[in-house]
Amino acid sequence: MGEIGGRVQMRPMQGGIEWDAMPDKVVALSAREELSERLAVKNNNSRVGL
Repeated sequence: MGEIGGRVQMRPMQGGIEWDAMPDKVVALSAREELSERLAVKNNNSRVGL
């Protein structure tokens, strides 16, 4: 989401409550992990009619 006061603001890709994390504890998703997560979100949305 962003960065404020030296902390990274995060939120699950499927939505939900945001939280703060220390930047040195955060790692970026690999391309494969990101694609898998985005596909899971799309599949879930299609199941619920979005």
